[in-house]
Amino acid sequence: MDHATFHFYAELNDFLPRRQRHKPVDHAFNWRASIKDMIESLGIPHAEIQWLVVNQQGVDFSYIVQPHDRIEVYPFSVQPETAPLVALRPPWQGKPRFVLDTHLGRLAAYLRMMGFDTLYRNDYPDDELAQVSNEETRILLTRDVGLLKRSLVIYGYFVRQTNPRLRLLEIIRRFNLLDSMIPFRRCMKCNGVLEPVAKDDISHELPHETGSYYEVFHRCQSCGQIYWKGAHYQRMQDFITQVTSAD
Repeated sequence: MDHATFHFYAELNDFLPRRQRHKPVDHAFNWRASIKDMIESLGIPHAEIQWLVVNQQGVDFSYIVQPHDRIEVYPFSVQPETAPLVALRPPWQGKPRFVLDTHLGRLAAYLRMMGFDTLYRNDYPDDELAQVSNEETRILLTRDVGLLKRSLVIYGYFVRQTNPRLRLLEIIRRFNLLDSMIPFRRCMKCNGVLEPVAKDDISHELPHETGSYYEVFHRCQSCGQIYWKGAHYQRMQDFITQVTSAD
């Protein structure tokens, strides 16, 4: 039986059994396998990995593990000192776009409120989530480790927090979203783009007396939902302020 030693850094330890966390993992094997497949067999999804270093040399996911290899596995939050490093995926271009699994509906609404293109359905099957993430170049956010191990997933992240508001803060920090927020530009219901609409054109659709109190309205270009700056708007604005000012 051959052996290789794995060192997992920072938050990658979240995926390991408690007894193996933050210590070298001696892994026995008697088969030929890529470093990607071997790491995922230990529990860490490839989408969470940013850098791989074997015997002080940068490698990519296709590297075949050899006996006595010393393998260092790094998340996005840790920069190894080894140079040169090998990129495991193309760098993200432009403003992040997301697709979320069925357990993250509230987070989807919050990301839309912040102005991010966010796909969500409460009946997305796993294979479709992986395919949409791949074909539309979207970051897959999920609580399903197995989903992040699917080969189609290039960009993905396992959401650690369970509280919806803390989840939003987690994603803002992980993907550095503060500078790219444009609140109230997307429909929280369907993800469509909001555009100004004249009150006269939608007065017959407004709740009783709403037209008497408000003058500025927006309509979703996809589902037709109408928005105005009522009491709910101030609550959302306060929430955005709390989130963006959190340490």
